[in-house]
Amino acid sequence: MLSRIKRHAVVLLVAIAVTLLVIPQRCHADEQLDAAVRQSLDYLASLQKRQGYWEANQGQYKVAMTALVGTAMLAEGSTTTSGRYSKEIRLAVDYLLSMSRPNGLIGFREDYHYTYGHGFSMLFLSQVYGEEEDEQRREEIREVLTLAVQFCADAQTSKGGWGYVSAKEGSDFDEGSTCITQVQGLRACRNAGIPVSKEIIDRAKVYIEECTDSDGGVQYSIRGGGARPPITAAALAAMFNAGEYDTDLTKRMREYCKRTIWPDKSLASSNGHWHYMHFYFSQVVYRTGGDEWTKYRDEVNRKLLREMLSGGGWSDPQVGTVYVTSLNCIMLQLDKGFLPIYQR
Repeated sequence: MLSRIKRHAVVLLVAIAVTLLVIPQRCHADEQLDAAVRQSLDYLASLQKRQGYWEANQGQYKVAMTALVGTAMLAEGSTTTSGRYSKEIRLAVDYLLSMSRPNGLIGFREDYHYTYGHGFSMLFLSQVYGEEEDEQRREEIREVLTLAVQFCADAQTSKGGWGYVSAKEGSDFDEGSTCITQVQGLRACRNAGIPVSKEIIDRAKVYIEECTDSDGGVQYSIRGGGARPPITAAALAAMFNAGEYDTDLTKRMREYCKRTIWPDKSLASSNGHWHYMHFYFSQVVYRTGGDEWTKYRDEVNRKLLREMLSGGGWSDPQVGTVYVTSLNCIMLQLDKGFLPIYQR
């Protein structure tokens, strides 16, 4: 009896010792991560233009970049009235509201990829809308989002997807990545209390299903283009946003992602769409939670901290530093749970 008690005591002491070793390491990792995110967000803040916008390489995608940076700052916990980045967020909201057109488009009609900015803007402004305390300002955001939802509905293709521009202007062309931004933007609006027709979301879910092959990979367009891991990860995140967590379709998509993204495929390599892919895949794994999320999060965090630039942020030769830094900062802050659209 006594020996058994001694054995239990030894086990307990070992467990306590291990805990005391792990907790400081975890705290140090969290502090390092918080410092990296703050430095990167400070770097983004320094790049904001006087008019309130951010831009990608060659001055492109002002609306999309502004919405993404604003979302990254909201994920830190700042709002339009409080927090380290409240000023920057207010200016971003001002800019995006000024970009609302009479037909509901948030963006430039001259930009032949305007649905990206439109979708990201719906997501960002809907997160602001839920926290806005000023009644006049809240009403202004509500009106812009209501028009934006209607524009999105009118821009949907006959197959239920979206292209780089509206179906009418784009000859009914559809493309997977733009579809995802619209679905998340619409869902974020609906969660915030902006009326969104169930039919629009249902048609988009059918579109995603028809783009998915038998192995679970989602192709570039309903017309073809081959299954692609980045678009599959994004489509799976959108299906989760639409409330589809454990269907035969999402199970196939998850198995495809496991084979092509993680854990079967290493995080070490970085293709041209790595950050885009993991921006969406991280949302999927975060919603899954548990040990799977902990392991994935720690692997991604280590990689991003290794690759961060000395002055903050990350480099990207294609779209630009603002783009990739925004995505990474959102990824790194999912655990904070400040944004309803990304919450479990």
